[in-house]
Amino acid sequence: QVQLVESGGGLVQAGASLRLSCAASGRTFNKNVMAWFRRPPGKEREFVAAINWSGASTNYANSVKGRFTISRDNTKNSVYLQMNNLQPEDTAVYVCAAESALGTYDPTYHNGLDYWGEGTLVTVSS
Repeated sequence: QVQLVESGGGLVQAGASLRLSCAASGRTFNKNVMAWFRRPPGKEREFVAAINWSGASTNYANSVKGRFTISRDNTKNSVYLQMNNLQPEDTAVYVCAAESALGTYDPTYHNGLDYWGEGTLVTVSS
């Protein structure tokens, strides 16, 4: 019943920007951690960014710090990922995730993210 649906992916050139959206339905995530992960072609899934309920606390992978910004709008039950200065190595399927049980998220191990979307493809050409 809970669904996370990503949108906003596409094909862009290096240096361009994209804004990904993740719309949740089936339950309210206004007090839950939400996050973005990505799976590059032929590679394992990797953490990108996470945000707490209010947006006051965020975590980023070192590879995207200074370029990506995670945000949320609890009135829309949505989370966003602003991606600037995209590079070919950013090419991946980007997946939204949400904390199911409040207070279970661990910023080191990313525990507690039990809801996942199917992803949106971002392709960055050189």
